[in-house]
Amino acid sequence: MQKARDLLLKSIRRSFLCLSNTAVQMDPSERYCYNPILRWNPQVEDYFLKAYGADHFSRISKALTYPSCYSSIRVNPLKTTSDAVMEKLKEFIKETRNGSLESKISIDSDDCSMVASGLADDVAKTFDEDLQFGPVSKCQIPGLDYVLFVKGSGPHTIDYGYAPDRPPKEVLVSRKCAEAVLRGAQVYVPGVIACSAHVEKGDRVAVSVAVEQPGVDGRWGVGITRGTVLQALESDPYHFERSGLYIGQGTTMLSRAGIFRVPGGIAVDMNNQVFKLPSFNDVLEGEIFLQNLPSIVAAQVLDPQKGERILDMCAAPGGKTTAIAILMKDEGEVVAVDRSHNKVLDIQKRASEMGLKSIMTYKLDATQAVCRIVQSSDMSVDQSSDTLRLPEENLSSTAGGFSADKIYQQTVSNEKANERAYISRAEIRKNMRRMRNGPGRNQCLGSRVESAKGFHPNSFDRVLLDAPCSALGLRPRLFVGEETVESLRSHAKYQRRMLDQAVQLVRPGGVIVYSTSVCRQHPSHCSNANFDLYCMCTINPGENEGLVRYALDTYKFLSLAEQHPKVGGPGIVGRCELPDGYVEEWLRPGEEELVQRFDPSSPLDTIGFFIAKFFVGSKDA
Repeated sequence: MQKARDLLLKSIRRSFLCLSNTAVQMDPSERYCYNPILRWNPQVEDYFLKAYGADHFSRISKALTYPSCYSSIRVNPLKTTSDAVMEKLKEFIKETRNGSLESKISIDSDDCSMVASGLADDVAKTFDEDLQFGPVSKCQIPGLDYVLFVKGSGPHTIDYGYAPDRPPKEVLVSRKCAEAVLRGAQVYVPGVIACSAHVEKGDRVAVSVAVEQPGVDGRWGVGITRGTVLQALESDPYHFERSGLYIGQGTTMLSRAGIFRVPGGIAVDMNNQVFKLPSFNDVLEGEIFLQNLPSIVAAQVLDPQKGERILDMCAAPGGKTTAIAILMKDEGEVVAVDRSHNKVLDIQKRASEMGLKSIMTYKLDATQAVCRIVQSSDMSVDQSSDTLRLPEENLSSTAGGFSADKIYQQTVSNEKANERAYISRAEIRKNMRRMRNGPGRNQCLGSRVESAKGFHPNSFDRVLLDAPCSALGLRPRLFVGEETVESLRSHAKYQRRMLDQAVQLVRPGGVIVYSTSVCRQHPSHCSNANFDLYCMCTINPGENEGLVRYALDTYKFLSLAEQHPKVGGPGIVGRCELPDGYVEEWLRPGEEELVQRFDPSSPLDTIGFFIAKFFVGSKDA
């Protein structure tokens, strides 16, 4: 376990610039810098102080406001090799940097340090010097040689051209847009909130962030109308609030009038950012998938085998789903479900790009994943969906030359759900019409989403439950004020409902892997950001260790299993009494080394993340 962590640390230290958590003072005015401070709900802050201690929680809060200093890329070994992708990425990065407007941008030696062996800490480096160890390297952990790391850098000193009588022209962007920019995105039109007067196409502008502020009614909001003119005066909206929240400099692609007139497109080309991370939008599609390292580890920990039947609950946008299928050599069945129609389409798109045939997708709420059947004399009723299964002897009517039993069997085949042939009469009639009239536009390949009504108990060998969470481990994270102790608890209750379903669906002798990380797509104002940027994850013990405690206490046939590879650190042992008197139980001594907790403030420099692996024993006991 420790060996895997040491190997990863050695790999990162040899190849990357790591970020320090010291305050960044980038301008004599002390205004044009990037030094954000997370503002927590007082009760939430007190809760985390009890869990982590004051010093540790302070480091976590600071680390959350910074992006990781590297990006991890999962290679699709069914289409290519890690070495081939490394060469392609190096060439892509070289072309990107040669074509950029920046030439030699040095790094403030107080703000980041090169910990690679043989290199002094306090030496300013140009891009060429940064590449002496190579911009891309291979993960050294056994079993993860298909993972590549791409080096980033920052925080950088940005000269915005400030003068007391001539402040720089400025563009103010939304907080979500800024979080994407910090991970390598451009500024898109929908993300712009306000702009200085007389901004023309081709102007150099400073880009700052509007972070939500508390209002008089106690609600959080931006409090500035889109299209407001910025004048860099104390009377300006958000003049003081955006101090210390300047994320870089760019070139406007549109005039001020154009920015607030057109519906989309790039508003600012970010060519001088505080943090520099390559963007891989539409690069090597099907060959690579940009994914946070802990997410890759979670799929590896599941250890899927050829020929098995795997369920990926809350699977969108398909990162772990495709990883599972690849680990199985695309031999077996990977059932991916999500309750959103569009997210299921995302999974289909990823699977198609990577050429994977073993993935079957369904629209399904993970809290209703088990179909409950009540038998009667002439029909079976699916309690979860109120659909009927008609006895075969009653399926004898015909319509238009097609027998109902043939339609029934065709429907089952189309649903790819032979394990649950519970089709409503309406569905049968719809399929009869479809066979007469031919497939419509919505039934064409790539645009159809099948709805599942649930699955039989004990019908999967392994289940990955990647549960929705509070996203308090997201990096970079600039706003957490709306989260309360009550909302944190509600997340945990929701996750328990999903776990209850997962436990029923796994056969005895099977495996459940639980993690708190659900990916979502980028909003339109950060369309070219690295795909896995919005990987939701959490540092909340109630959603991590608290869920493990619930699982072990509720289901005596579950036991924590060893994880391979073991990259993250140990879990949190203990308990915590909340303000309303509720006592939250976490891990007990001896259990902490059987889970993986990824701390955003640790030298691994990852998002906040958690993985637990359960072995399912005999349910009869």
